[in-house]
Amino acid sequence: MSVSYMTHPLIKHKITLLRKTATGTNEFRKLIEEIAMLMGYEALADLPTADIEVETPIEKTVQPVINGKKLAVVPILRAGLGMVSGILALVPSAKVGHIGLYRDPETHLPHEYYCKLPEAIDERQIVVVDPMLATGGSAVAAVDFIKARGGKKIKFMSVIAAPEGVSTLMKAHPDIQLYVGCLDRCLNENAYICPGLGDAGDRIFGTL
Repeated sequence: MSVSYMTHPLIKHKITLLRKTATGTNEFRKLIEEIAMLMGYEALADLPTADIEVETPIEKTVQPVINGKKLAVVPILRAGLGMVSGILALVPSAKVGHIGLYRDPETHLPHEYYCKLPEAIDERQIVVVDPMLATGGSAVAAVDFIKARGGKKIKFMSVIAAPEGVSTLMKAHPDIQLYVGCLDRCLNENAYICPGLGDAGDRIFGTL
């Protein structure tokens, strides 16, 4: 099991700003993007490279570039969309898939309504993004869908997580790498993360 909790002070600072009720939609959206980029820098530290020859204004030299199939970023709709631009700022050539899930308000179980992944998904490094990892049900379902379609190398990035969600996801998929911006205290009776930051999708898209 591989779980990495972010310790960088910039990530901590920006997550604190996210939590504030007074943080408006535009600022919230920018913070999510910035946090995703900072977390992506950590999560993509092991991307494979290969040496190529390039010519500088001074001389020819051999230098590394990212090797193999490009990255695939897969947001869980809709809140995960807010993190995509942060990853693309690091790897502009990455392909983007989408997984649509909604949570039943009574059972809290996830239901799929859409799944579209880039071609050759079995050869790509996949980064699934969702700002909130609460019960873990949607995260488990998303990884299930990706594996069913051939995905193998999977990382999962979440800005805020509850211990229950981390446990559920890693028990179901111990082979993935999980990156968490901040581990919060628990879930409440409505399966919201405490202290959390409210509904990330509503705050990103201004649909409160």
